Amino acid sequence: MKFVLAATTALMLGGLSAIAQESGAQEAAGDLVIELKDGVVRVDLLDDVAPQHTQRLRDLATAGEYDNVAFHRVIDGFMAQTGDVEFGDLTDGYMAPRAGTGGSDLPNLPAEFSDVPFERGVVGMARSQDPNSANSQFFIMFDEGSFLNGQYTVVGRVTEGMDYVDAIKKGDQAANGSVDSPDRMISVRVE
Repeated sequence: MKFVLAATTALMLGGLSAIAQESGAQEAAGDLVIELKDGVVRVDLLDDVAPQHTQRLRDLATAGEYDNVAFHRVIDGFMAQTGDVEFGDLTDGYMAPRAGTGGSDLPNLPAEFSDVPFERGVVGMARSQDPNSANSQFFIMFDEGSFLNGQYTVVGRVTEGMDYVDAIKKGDQAANGSVDSPDRMISVRVE
Protein backbone atom coordinates (compact mmCIF):
# COMPACT_ATOMS: atom_id res chain seq x y z
CA MET A 1 0.00 0.00 0.00
CA LYS A 2 2.83 2.41 0.89
CA PHE A 3 4.49 1.70 -2.48
CA VAL A 4 1.25 2.41 -4.41
CA LEU A 5 0.69 5.63 -2.46
CA ALA A 6 4.30 6.75 -3.00
CA ALA A 7 4.13 5.91 -6.72
CA THR A 8 0.80 7.74 -7.11
CA THR A 9 2.18 10.78 -5.28
CA ALA A 10 5.31 10.78 -7.45
CA LEU A 11 3.23 10.56 -10.62
CA MET A 12 0.99 13.40 -9.45
CA LEU A 13 3.93 15.61 -8.53
CA GLY A 14 5.71 14.77 -11.78
CA GLY A 15 2.55 15.59 -13.72
CA LEU A 16 2.09 18.88 -11.87
CA SER A 17 5.74 19.73 -12.50
CA ALA A 18 5.31 19.01 -16.22
CA ILE A 19 2.15 21.12 -16.34
CA ALA A 20 3.90 23.98 -14.55
CA GLN A 21 6.87 23.76 -16.91
CA GLU A 22 4.58 23.64 -19.96
CA SER A 23 2.53 26.55 -18.65
CA GLY A 24 5.70 28.54 -18.02
CA ALA A 25 7.00 27.79 -21.50
CA GLN A 26 3.75 28.92 -23.07
CA GLU A 27 3.70 32.02 -20.91
CA ALA A 28 7.31 32.86 -21.82
CA ALA A 29 6.68 32.25 -25.52
CA GLY A 30 3.81 34.70 -26.01
CA ASP A 31 1.71 35.91 -28.89
CA LEU A 32 2.83 38.31 -31.59
CA VAL A 33 0.91 41.58 -31.29
CA ILE A 34 0.92 43.75 -34.41
CA GLU A 35 -0.36 47.32 -34.25
CA LEU A 36 -1.83 48.46 -37.57
CA LYS A 37 -3.35 51.83 -38.49
CA ASP A 38 -6.86 50.49 -37.82
CA GLY A 39 -6.21 48.36 -34.73
CA VAL A 40 -4.33 45.52 -33.10
CA VAL A 41 -3.83 42.06 -34.60
CA ARG A 42 -2.92 39.18 -32.30
CA VAL A 43 -1.14 36.12 -33.73
CA ASP A 44 -0.93 32.83 -31.85
CA LEU A 45 2.54 31.53 -32.75
CA LEU A 46 2.65 27.76 -33.25
CA ASP A 47 5.85 26.73 -31.50
CA ASP A 48 5.03 23.04 -31.78
CA VAL A 49 4.75 23.35 -35.58
CA ALA A 50 7.73 25.60 -36.40
CA PRO A 51 9.90 26.30 -33.35
CA GLN A 52 12.83 27.93 -35.19
CA HIS A 53 10.61 30.22 -37.25
CA THR A 54 8.43 31.30 -34.33
CA GLN A 55 11.53 32.07 -32.29
CA ARG A 56 12.88 34.16 -35.19
CA LEU A 57 9.68 36.24 -35.29
CA ARG A 58 9.85 36.77 -31.53
CA ASP A 59 13.54 37.74 -31.67
CA LEU A 60 12.98 40.29 -34.45
CA ALA A 61 9.86 41.71 -32.78
CA THR A 62 11.64 42.02 -29.41
CA ALA A 63 14.53 43.84 -31.11
CA GLY A 64 12.08 46.31 -32.72
CA GLU A 65 13.06 45.18 -36.22
CA TYR A 66 9.46 44.94 -37.44
CA ASP A 67 8.40 48.42 -36.28
CA ASN A 68 7.29 50.61 -39.22
CA VAL A 69 7.91 47.82 -41.76
CA ALA A 70 5.65 47.93 -44.83
CA PHE A 71 3.18 45.44 -46.25
CA HIS A 72 5.04 45.52 -49.57
CA ARG A 73 3.02 42.82 -51.37
CA VAL A 74 -0.74 42.59 -50.81
CA ILE A 75 -2.96 40.57 -53.13
CA ASP A 76 -6.71 40.88 -52.62
CA GLY A 77 -8.28 37.49 -51.88
CA PHE A 78 -4.87 35.92 -51.23
CA MET A 79 -2.47 37.40 -48.67
CA ALA A 80 -0.64 40.41 -47.18
CA GLN A 81 3.16 40.08 -47.03
CA THR A 82 5.48 42.05 -44.75
CA GLY A 83 8.61 41.62 -42.67
CA ASP A 84 11.32 42.86 -45.04
CA VAL A 85 13.38 44.49 -42.30
CA GLU A 86 16.13 45.43 -44.76
CA PHE A 87 14.05 47.42 -47.26
CA GLY A 88 10.56 47.65 -45.78
CA ASP A 89 10.97 50.39 -43.21
CA LEU A 90 11.49 53.44 -45.43
CA THR A 91 9.50 56.43 -44.20
CA ASP A 92 9.45 58.68 -47.27
CA GLY A 93 6.13 57.41 -48.67
CA TYR A 94 7.39 55.03 -51.34
CA MET A 95 8.91 51.60 -51.44
CA ALA A 96 12.50 50.92 -52.36
CA PRO A 97 12.80 49.13 -55.70
CA ARG A 98 14.17 46.07 -53.89
CA ALA A 99 11.44 45.92 -51.20
CA GLY A 100 10.44 42.34 -50.65
CA THR A 101 13.88 40.98 -51.53
CA GLY A 102 15.54 41.57 -48.17
CA GLY A 103 15.68 39.88 -44.82
CA SER A 104 17.40 40.33 -41.50
CA ASP A 105 21.08 40.08 -40.57
CA LEU A 106 20.37 36.59 -39.24
CA PRO A 107 20.93 33.42 -41.29
CA ASN A 108 18.13 31.86 -43.30
CA LEU A 109 16.14 29.09 -41.65
CA PRO A 110 15.65 25.48 -42.73
CA ALA A 111 12.08 24.69 -43.75
CA GLU A 112 9.69 23.47 -41.06
CA PHE A 113 6.86 22.31 -43.31
CA SER A 114 3.81 20.77 -41.63
CA ASP A 115 0.34 19.49 -42.35
CA VAL A 116 -1.29 22.69 -41.03
CA PRO A 117 -3.35 24.00 -43.96
CA PHE A 118 -3.15 27.54 -45.29
CA GLU A 119 -6.57 28.95 -44.42
CA ARG A 120 -7.91 32.42 -43.70
CA GLY A 121 -5.88 33.98 -40.89
CA VAL A 122 -2.94 31.56 -41.11
CA VAL A 123 0.50 33.18 -40.97
CA GLY A 124 3.28 31.69 -43.10
CA MET A 125 6.92 32.45 -43.77
CA ALA A 126 7.85 33.92 -47.14
CA ARG A 127 10.82 32.46 -48.98
CA SER A 128 12.55 32.36 -52.36
CA GLN A 129 12.62 29.30 -54.62
CA ASP A 130 14.94 27.65 -52.08
CA PRO A 131 12.72 25.97 -49.42
CA ASN A 132 15.38 26.77 -46.81
CA SER A 133 15.48 30.52 -47.43
CA ALA A 134 12.89 31.92 -45.00
CA ASN A 135 14.37 34.71 -42.91
CA SER A 136 12.20 37.58 -41.63
CA GLN A 137 9.33 38.00 -44.08
CA PHE A 138 5.91 36.56 -43.38
CA PHE A 139 2.41 36.73 -44.80
CA ILE A 140 -1.15 36.59 -43.49
CA MET A 141 -3.75 34.77 -45.53
CA PHE A 142 -6.95 36.61 -46.53
CA ASP A 143 -8.46 33.37 -47.76
CA GLU A 144 -7.71 29.66 -48.23
CA GLY A 145 -4.57 28.83 -50.24
CA SER A 146 -4.26 25.04 -50.33
CA PHE A 147 -1.65 25.23 -53.12
CA LEU A 148 0.77 26.49 -50.41
CA ASN A 149 0.21 23.47 -48.14
CA GLY A 150 3.44 21.62 -47.41
CA GLN A 151 5.41 24.14 -49.47
CA TYR A 152 5.74 27.01 -46.97
CA THR A 153 6.27 27.05 -43.20
CA VAL A 154 3.18 27.85 -41.12
CA VAL A 155 4.09 29.89 -38.03
CA GLY A 156 0.80 31.03 -36.56
CA ARG A 157 -2.85 32.00 -36.73
CA VAL A 158 -4.57 35.35 -36.29
CA THR A 159 -6.77 35.10 -33.21
CA GLU A 160 -7.88 38.74 -33.04
CA GLY A 161 -8.07 41.62 -35.49
CA MET A 162 -8.53 39.82 -38.82
CA ASP A 163 -10.84 42.66 -39.87
CA TYR A 164 -7.84 44.99 -39.52
CA VAL A 165 -5.80 42.69 -41.73
CA ASP A 166 -8.62 42.81 -44.30
CA ALA A 167 -8.32 46.62 -44.31
CA ILE A 168 -4.61 46.65 -45.31
CA LYS A 169 -4.08 48.60 -48.53
CA LYS A 170 -4.12 46.24 -51.50
CA GLY A 171 -1.47 46.20 -54.18
CA ASP A 172 -1.62 46.28 -57.96
CA GLN A 173 -2.71 42.88 -59.31
CA ALA A 174 -0.76 43.52 -62.53
CA ALA A 175 2.40 44.10 -60.48
CA ASN A 176 2.10 40.91 -58.37
CA GLY A 177 0.59 42.83 -55.47
CA SER A 178 3.25 45.54 -55.22
CA VAL A 179 1.91 48.42 -53.10
CA ASP A 180 2.63 52.14 -53.60
CA SER A 181 2.66 54.07 -50.29
CA PRO A 182 1.91 50.87 -48.38
CA ASP A 183 0.37 50.38 -44.97
CA ARG A 184 2.84 49.47 -42.26
CA MET A 185 3.16 47.56 -39.04
CA ILE A 186 3.32 50.48 -36.61
CA SER A 187 4.78 48.28 -33.91
CA VAL A 188 5.21 44.57 -33.28
CA ARG A 189 5.76 43.12 -29.84
CA VAL A 190 5.63 39.82 -27.99
CA GLU A 191 2.99 39.62 -25.30
